[in-house]
Amino acid sequence: MATASRQQQTLQLPIVATFTALSSSSIHRNEGMIMKVHRLDRRGQIDNLSLHEEPVPRPQRGEVLVRVRAVSLNYRDLAMVYGHYFPDAPDGLIPVSDAAGEVTEIGEGVTGFTVGDRVMGVFNPRWFGGDYPGTAAYEYGTAQDGWLTQYKTVSEEGLVAIPPSYSFEQAATLPCAAVTAWTALTGPQPVTAADTVLTQGTGGVSLFALQLSKLIGARVIATTSSPAKAERLKMLGADEVIDYTSNPQWGRTAKELTGGRGVDRIIEVGGAATFAQTLIAGSDRAEIDAIGFLGLKDWGVEYMDLFNGGFETIRRIRVGSRQDTESLLRLLARHSLEPVIDSVYPFEQAFAAWHHLNARANFGKVVITL
Repeated sequence: MATASRQQQTLQLPIVATFTALSSSSIHRNEGMIMKVHRLDRRGQIDNLSLHEEPVPRPQRGEVLVRVRAVSLNYRDLAMVYGHYFPDAPDGLIPVSDAAGEVTEIGEGVTGFTVGDRVMGVFNPRWFGGDYPGTAAYEYGTAQDGWLTQYKTVSEEGLVAIPPSYSFEQAATLPCAAVTAWTALTGPQPVTAADTVLTQGTGGVSLFALQLSKLIGARVIATTSSPAKAERLKMLGADEVIDYTSNPQWGRTAKELTGGRGVDRIIEVGGAATFAQTLIAGSDRAEIDAIGFLGLKDWGVEYMDLFNGGFETIRRIRVGSRQDTESLLRLLARHSLEPVIDSVYPFEQAFAAWHHLNARANFGKVVITL
């Protein structure tokens, strides 16, 4: 377990990507090999993560062994560490839901992959398509080990192939954030080029929602916390950007930017801290996609504000299914969309990556390479 002095020293390390070469014999035989994993010994703080050495697992029937090459962190992962999300999850699990790597061994009966295939995990390995089946307990880091490990055995049904043009680092950003944004934009009432989308902040989901909305042809109004971030959002295609720190009534401003009509789709990641302004920003026909709970302060919403608010539908987004993931990957195989990566840390500096995300200063995804 990291001490306070260790944490301080770790945070001073440079943000660089390094790769450790493994023996080529590991591609075919993994008996007796030892791997390194990070486990969350107990919930409460980042420094409760600790490094362990364990035997490399062997794939059983229907499984493949993946050599993990990159993982990306989500706010969900932080919430799991602090016990804000699935507080009853057992201690000792390997955290992190998103990863990409290569198949190094296949179990009996596997037909979808061969050794050497480049793959990424599906966020919810039990949700194949259709309505949400209530399988949150099977998500990585809740009731089963996640991906912050050098090797992992996975059912072949829980993996999809990476688009050829994507690096492992880029692919690792997709399973949660990109699929969430895609599901929000393409639900029962898909966003069209005639619509205006409102995104909040510069986290992974919001940036993917901005990029995907522009691929669709929609207008995007984005909120952020600084002029520097505003410029970067405009470079990514945002049509209008509102600084919510200098303009706390940003919901009214967003509505004014649409000529008083209101926005059509709101990617709601702030939760209690942003919802009151979200109601003001929306049109009478708006869909609010409830995704996150980033905001720490609850500004409160009166019932009449909710009753008179600008929206028709509130839809809870649970990331998406394997079918949603495959739909997004087909789009990405045809269109150029470069995931926004804030920083890349080597596995040895994983603590620094966690603390960087915890500081909320990132613009895009925080990635750890192995």
